Parts: sequence; C-alpha cells; structure tokens
Amino acid sequence: MASIRTCRPLTQAPAALLRRSLRISHATGRTVLPHAAPAAAAASFHTTPRTQRMKTDAPQTDLGALNVLADAPVPATSVDVCAPDGFHLNSGAKVVGGSGVLLVGGEAFVWNPWLARPGAEKKLLDSRGLWDVPKETFGLFGLVWPRPDLLILGLGPLNRPISPELRRHISSLGMRVEVLDTRNAAAQYNLLATERGLDDVAAALIPIGWREGFGAA
Repeated sequence: MASIRTCRPLTQAPAALLRRSLRISHATGRTVLPHAAPAAAAASFHTTPRTQRMKTDAPQTDLGALNVLADAPVPATSVDVCAPDGFHLNSGAKVVGGSGVLLVGGEAFVWNPWLARPGAEKKLLDSRGLWDVPKETFGLFGLVWPRPDLLILGLGPLNRPISPELRRHISSLGMRVEVLDTRNAAAQYNLLATERGLDDVAAALIPIGWREGFGAA
C-alpha cells in the first residue's frame, strides 16, 4: 500500500531545519526557541517594508485647500486703506476730507453724523462719555429692504460703549450691531461681506484720525 504523504504549508520550515533551530534545556526538559526566532516570526506578519510604512504614515495636508474664500470675489466696497482722514475702497473710490463712510448693499455713502448735532459740533460722545449720534443719521436704512442683518460700527481710533438709546434704535430697525474701533471694524466688514454677501452686512465707519471736538484731518 502506497504511503500517504502529508501536505506541508509553503511557509512551514522543513523538519531538519526545525530540529536544528530548537534546543533542549537540560535543566527543565523544555524546548526553547533561539532568541532570533521571535523577531523573525514577527517580521513575517508584515507585508509592507518598514521604510515604506514610515514614509506613508504621515498625513499629507494641502493648506491651500483650507482657504474656502480663496476664489471668492472681493466686494467693491471692501476697505483697502483706513486713512487718518478717510477711506480707500477696493473699487478705487476714496472718501477723504475727514468724512466717515456708510457701506450698505454694495454702495458707499459719505457719512458725517456729527453734522446732525445742534451747531454741527464735531462731537460724537454724550455727557456720559458714551458714543451717541442722532437717530436720523441712520435714516438711509429706512429706505433699504431687505435690511442688513448686521451693522458694524467703527468708532474711530478707539472702541467705546455706545448709548443704550442708540443700541435700541438700531435694534428697532431689525439689525444687530457690533461695535469696534475702525481698523478692526473695517477688517471684520471685509471678511463678513466676502463670506456672507453685501446684503447681509453693513458698516458705518469714522476715520481713524478722529479727535473729539476737532474731527479728523
């Protein structure tokens, strides 16, 4: 009767080699693998060379792809320069001579809120030291529909609290208000107008050279 041969996996070592790789501990009678055997056995489980794994483990990040506004058009009314006596806009228009600017719905308007005060005094603070201007200085928003959701106020070189009366009036027009110094207000307007659109954001800015009682020059 023909002898039956047992199939052996290709990865199994021949018996002669296996016997040579084993040694018997005379003290315990146990079979002990050589020290190099565990490392060799562990290495056989990896199908990718070590150097290749190290090169591909690090994630590749395209930082340019994170700028979601990179291809967005810059609004024509975005503020390029805050000058001491006015503003330079992206459209090329300039507001100078100490005037402020009102940016609404993609249009720019010269804004001199102090002229609405009695005697046209160049003052924007009330007796309490709060920033306050007559309500009619925001009359343009009564003609705009839909009105912007947010009005950004740039109060000049410094940020100050506005009067509760003025805040309530702006709220009655259906707008939220954010109060900043003019440099930060212009930067915030540029960002939000690009991100959200010109219909949702408006700005009212006083020149950074403004001095109470003297105006901007």
